[in-house]
Amino acid sequence: MLFIFDMGGVVTTTFDMQVIFNKLNTTKEDFFNICNQHNDNIWDKLETGNISTVDFWKTFNSRVESLQRNLFDGFLKIGGKVKSSHEVQIQNIPKVEIDLFRLYFNPKIQEKTCELSKNLRKKHRVVCGTNTIQSHWENHTERGDYAIFDKTYASNKINCAKPNPHFFELILEAEDYKPEETFFVDDKQNNIDAAKSLGINAELMTTPEELYKIWKKYF
Repeated sequence: MLFIFDMGGVVTTTFDMQVIFNKLNTTKEDFFNICNQHNDNIWDKLETGNISTVDFWKTFNSRVESLQRNLFDGFLKIGGKVKSSHEVQIQNIPKVEIDLFRLYFNPKIQEKTCELSKNLRKKHRVVCGTNTIQSHWENHTERGDYAIFDKTYASNKINCAKPNPHFFELILEAEDYKPEETFFVDDKQNNIDAAKSLGINAELMTTPEELYKIWKKYF
């Protein structure tokens, strides 16, 4: 059997992006709107390894500066009237000088999930299938977090991210397993649905203890 584990929210705690939004004095909506400006989604590019972290922040800064410049020009044209709260928020986004994704990334290991992976590996093939970015990949690698798996398939390395079903097709092809021989766990329902659409046995993560109960029969 092949077992595929997601990383954040399953093997480790999930990275809370809110700390990034707070640092930038912005909202989740505005952050991702800036990322997707001109229909050129630099977040998607970062997650699929088509742009480096350095280039991500360089482009992000450039887009923010352009927005701020346009707002300032418009402010002058209308005689310096009071700006909306949203305009003030955009004007207060600072220039990013350091990789915030790396600075604030400090996930905690779910020991019970790691124990499950180790037990399954005695009889089965166990891999990681994760959406991640360059900064987080490097951090997990340095910490040795991927060592509990036989192999890791990361979105920034295989240029495809969940919930795209092709993400799972790539893993099945590489591992030479059929969907019905494969088990997957993730903390996001849309990823579970994508896996199930291919016939993969998928479980939505609730707690490490609950997952241990479900898969213990495969030891």
